[in-house]
Amino acid sequence: MAKRKVATKKENLFTGDISELIVQALLEKGGVDVTIIDLKKINHVYFDTFIIVTGTSRTHVETLCDYVQELTKREAGINPSAVEGLANGEWVLLDYFDTIVHIFQPEARTFYQLETLWNDADIKRL
Repeated sequence: MAKRKVATKKENLFTGDISELIVQALLEKGGVDVTIIDLKKINHVYFDTFIIVTGTSRTHVETLCDYVQELTKREAGINPSAVEGLANGEWVLLDYFDTIVHIFQPEARTFYQLETLWNDADIKRL
């Protein structure tokens, strides 16, 4: 009789795309205007996916950032390679290697308009 493998807390139980976990985290914490930009078909780009979301305040941006990190660590055992922008909280960037997460306050998102820079990519708004 074959032994059944029992999962432990240290095992990575998540086997899907890290972008799915990130989007789940953003939606669970009330992220506004979640946008996924698929860059896989764009030449000379070093990452596959941009995820862009708006937080309604500095506190909300920080909450979104913290929860994305918490969920990806807990469910997939993955930490971002870099976190930038927490000092002012207007635009926070989380680098998950192939997936880049941009968390903006409304004014910064309107000003930078990242979606327009990648208008030749597949863009999905949730």
